[in-house]
Amino acid sequence: MVKYRKAILQDEQKVFGLAKKLATSFVVNEKDFKNIYSPLLEDENVDLFVAELESKLIGYVLAFHHYTFYANGLISWVEELYVDEEYRGNNVGKGLMQLIKDAAKKRNTKLIALATRRASKFYEAIGYEKSATYYKKTI
Repeated sequence: MVKYRKAILQDEQKVFGLAKKLATSFVVNEKDFKNIYSPLLEDENVDLFVAELESKLIGYVLAFHHYTFYANGLISWVEELYVDEEYRGNNVGKGLMQLIKDAAKKRNTKLIALATRRASKFYEAIGYEKSATYYKKTI
């Protein structure tokens, strides 16, 4: 049975391993990861949840909560969601996104948003709708 919980400091190496599998635009390196992992856990405007099966981390979701003018308040932005390939199709991603939804509701968030290149069918299946085009500039 999959267990869902907030990430803890001891999860760092396991989350790092998953994050390396997610990234396609950047190479996730251990030095930079170590520099930001702990501050993210301590930031009250960040939620990092993990999915665990028999002591093995099989997925995680990272979300940021911030205020905007356009939504007249707080929004939640899902920055990263990753589930190991062998566990996809078993509602693990759905469970992680439910944790974000629950956290967003507790904060009185106006909306949850995200950008995706490869998982639009998944997000549409759990009730999200396409809203905008995503642009980026690497610095």
